[in-house]
Amino acid sequence: MSPPDADQRLHALGYKSEFRRDMSLFGVLGISFCAIGILTGMSSALQTGLFSGGPLGLFWGWNICSLFMLLIALSLAEICSAYPTMGGLYFWVCRMRPDAPFIGFCTGWIYSIAMIFTGTSGNLSVALYLASLIELSLGRQITRVEVAALAWGINILSGIVNSFGTRAVGTLSAFNLWWTLGGTIVLVVTLLVKTPGKNSASFVFTDYENFTGWKSEGFVVLLGFLQAVYTLEGCETAAQVAEETTRAEILAPLAIVSSIVGSYIVGVVYLLALLFSVQSIPNIQQTIFAIPIAQLFFDVFNSSGESKQGRALTIMCLVIIALAQFMAAVTAFAASSRLLYALARDNAVPPNGRVKHGFMLLNRFQAPYVGVWTSVVVGCAVSCAYIGSPIAFNAILSSAAISVMLSYLQPIIIRVFWPNSFYERGPFNLGGWSWPINFCSFLFTTFICILFVLPTSHPVSSTNMNYAIVAVGALILLVALGWFIWGRKTFHGSVRTLENHRGEHEDEVKDLGRLEKE
Repeated sequence: MSPPDADQRLHALGYKSEFRRDMSLFGVLGISFCAIGILTGMSSALQTGLFSGGPLGLFWGWNICSLFMLLIALSLAEICSAYPTMGGLYFWVCRMRPDAPFIGFCTGWIYSIAMIFTGTSGNLSVALYLASLIELSLGRQITRVEVAALAWGINILSGIVNSFGTRAVGTLSAFNLWWTLGGTIVLVVTLLVKTPGKNSASFVFTDYENFTGWKSEGFVVLLGFLQAVYTLEGCETAAQVAEETTRAEILAPLAIVSSIVGSYIVGVVYLLALLFSVQSIPNIQQTIFAIPIAQLFFDVFNSSGESKQGRALTIMCLVIIALAQFMAAVTAFAASSRLLYALARDNAVPPNGRVKHGFMLLNRFQAPYVGVWTSVVVGCAVSCAYIGSPIAFNAILSSAAISVMLSYLQPIIIRVFWPNSFYERGPFNLGGWSWPINFCSFLFTTFICILFVLPTSHPVSSTNMNYAIVAVGALILLVALGWFIWGRKTFHGSVRTLENHRGEHEDEVKDLGRLEKE
């Protein structure tokens, strides 16, 4: 019994095939693995866990959060197998709750903006890695204006790569898969060989650190969990290129789940190497480098006094991570451009023919280039906020992480409270485990969304307040205004673009059932 053809399944869902299916297993797996960015997320956010719970919170938080993120991946993969279409989370919500277009509209736009902000965050991180490299090589501090200028250049480079379409992004993502694996081996071996005095197992698994000011040890450790969640977000990105993937109903869900499993294994190895090697957590807190992880490498390789070799090894480690970070940011802009395409296809964009037509334009490389360069322009504009206030900029980027989790929550809530809404099944099916897994995913996602907006420092002041709640609130308000201004007039859920498939839902179910039996 062979699986249904991906184009036939797409036609049964009501959409024409607009893209060439150039994405292979390694390409689509690389997309999700690249979007998670295990080296980059763990390196860029390491200080969050070190200062909130220390090694104890980092190690155990990684293991606990990885388990729950795997449950979320299983939940999303099951839906993706039934609906392997561009738009991912957004389309799934529209498909399962066609009677609630407001929810679908908000999910689509919140998730799209979150992906743009995620790419912007990644490119700013690349700029910070470059700034640290300049500080190591030239010995001078980089200003915030120079960091923003670097971020602009990297945003533009991300747009250029995405303009070469699916094949280029897929090739880059597949390369990143091997780059991450090879880079992890290099980083781990270098750290373990060059660290002069490795930490004890007791330190790695039980040492508690608290630089937050909060007295509750349990709460502080939970704050450290955010590092793991932030790192593991992105597995669902495979769904954004489902219409460009061969055998998408099988390969896309497989990529979603496998990317979490692979990231956990790579992450735990890298994390253990970092924890056994870290020389001074206070040094990392007080670092003058643009990115704190640079201080950890510098302390390890220059523990007996600054040397050319130690400086060279630090630069090598930062280059490995920076390149992986750039490739991860490229996939975020790939996802946002596809989401904008999907929203335009379903009339969820402003009621202007040029806007809809623009987002759906494809160049000769099959890239939705208007969505790509819209992401770049917004990313450059947001990067300017870093010049005025890193606090405001960090709040915007924190809102992206929360918005991604809120977007995960929407289809999972539907699966938990309206299980009959998911009446189609794909080849990837959880069977009787479906509801329990979705319920556990719902509890964890809700908990993390609350934890993300709580104050991370005490006493709370204007300089250390967690402004993420303000940024998320502003984003939700902006999207809600979009609904009332134009969405409620133009958007009524997913739009069937295939003229010879105009049946009701019952006919679509029959189509999918027939395809499953072929």
